[in-house]
Amino acid sequence: MSLFRVTEHTNFEGPHQNTQVAEAGMPASEADYAMIMIHGRGASAPSILDLSSAFETEKKITYRAPQANGHTWYPYSFLAPTERNEPGLSSGLQKIHDIIEELESAGISKERIFLLGFSQGACLASEYIARHPEKYAGLIALSGGVIGDTINFDHYNGDLQQTPVFLGCSDVDPHIPKERVHETEELLSKLGADVTKKLYPGMGHLVNEDEIKHINGLLNSK
Repeated sequence: MSLFRVTEHTNFEGPHQNTQVAEAGMPASEADYAMIMIHGRGASAPSILDLSSAFETEKKITYRAPQANGHTWYPYSFLAPTERNEPGLSSGLQKIHDIIEELESAGISKERIFLLGFSQGACLASEYIARHPEKYAGLIALSGGVIGDTINFDHYNGDLQQTPVFLGCSDVDPHIPKERVHETEELLSKLGADVTKKLYPGMGHLVNEDEIKHINGLLNSK
């Protein structure tokens, strides 16, 4: 089975194509960097944008947060067979791609675009860069990992060109097995990413202060 990838010749139509994209930070015309922030199941674009208030950086950043139709990117667990999570999964990947294209048209190249996601959003963001490997400013996957019942490394190819990746998760997350976080590290490293992984003992399904510290470190390392 080949994985769906967005190209200039694909224009996937699904549940998320006509949803709103919330914005914050600098206007794109004045920004040096952009961050696409992808919310979790049952959450909203404004709620994930709120996380940016914890970032401490002098960078001029424009933020984009797409809203999932029905507050859910795909219906089942990210560990379900990928075909069961269609068309939401491919629709979400197309949504990210379209925002990247919009930012590029405003003069912000991929290597100045961060992708950040929490939970279901972290899974979608991780899967996006694994299927579309290029040089990005960074991936921040909080409590998430690549998607599917099994991960066939042979289905992914390309070069992330040392894109910095931060994977943060509890070691006992009820939704995200630590084994999948390890697999995500292995896959993204194989694709050429520079991966930092932190598993937090006994943490809940949340974002902690140490993860914020890592995000700020990544933002200020550019």
